[in-house]
Amino acid sequence: SPWSVVRFLFRLRAVLRDTRPDAVLTFQHYGNIIASPVARSLGLRVVIANQVSAAAMLHPLVNGADAVLGSIGAYSRIVINSVETEEMYRQYWRPYSRRVLRIDHGFQDKTSAATREEARAVFGLPQGVTLLGCASRLNPMKQIDSAIRVLALRPAFHLALAGQGSDRERLENLATTLGVTDRLHFVGELDPSDIGVFLAGLDVFLHPSRAETFGLAPVEAAQAGVPVVCNTLDVLRDVLQVDGAPCALFADAENPEALSEAVDRILTEPGLADSLRRVGRRLADRYPVDAMVDQYASLIEGLVEESGPCASTSSSPPMPSGAGKA
Repeated sequence: SPWSVVRFLFRLRAVLRDTRPDAVLTFQHYGNIIASPVARSLGLRVVIANQVSAAAMLHPLVNGADAVLGSIGAYSRIVINSVETEEMYRQYWRPYSRRVLRIDHGFQDKTSAATREEARAVFGLPQGVTLLGCASRLNPMKQIDSAIRVLALRPAFHLALAGQGSDRERLENLATTLGVTDRLHFVGELDPSDIGVFLAGLDVFLHPSRAETFGLAPVEAAQAGVPVVCNTLDVLRDVLQVDGAPCALFADAENPEALSEAVDRILTEPGLADSLRRVGRRLADRYPVDAMVDQYASLIEGLVEESGPCASTSSSPPMPSGAGKA
């Protein structure tokens, strides 16, 4: 409710006022446009925004607010998590783009020791069938409906969905219309520690999303040894490869038959699945968590040192004239 939003903003301001952090990190689009003005109103000098949501998935007003805040200096730095996303944000206005910094998205190994049978039993998923899987917010931009349509084209396949969101009712209605309800399995939102077990139960991981800035879910799946089929996005083609060798197949997600044929290739083409697994395992070396943490630490330390002590709560909120060096 509107009152809940107001209470939230007052609480956020109170927490920042009481803790006086040396740096504030804001995550995703709403985090950026909500927390940065609050932090600046308290005279906090270092605000690091993170763009981890594809602009195509956001409301134009949200994109507009972000562009304005980034251009007037509400963000000290704007962290981007992939090459393709960096190129997109570099095309923004100069006052915005000069604050952009790429720190590749690190991730933790989600490989599980569970067998396929054990993993399926944990989530009550069927044994002895070809099981496809997605891990995603249930949002129209994720195009999960394309994965469900694969079931209509391949009567032997089952699909497990990990995640929650506003699109669930529409997806359930689609499954009913297509007559595949008995082969569609919603496992709900999973704790990060359970993702590896979920992945261990799959034969193929599908990621039909219409837009991404990095694509953490398919990266985790590929590194965990699950063959991946993704939508044909440039960012995913870049992220899901090591030294030019792909660790996923790519298909037009708006064409369920193309998705189905890519899955067929993984299941039937000799050596293909093993080849994808070998390359996928190497993603851990390309995107180590430690490297990401070190770069964030260096960025924070540099900006804090440059900014000097935080202003008092009674002072007017400063706006930096440009990005500092990290």
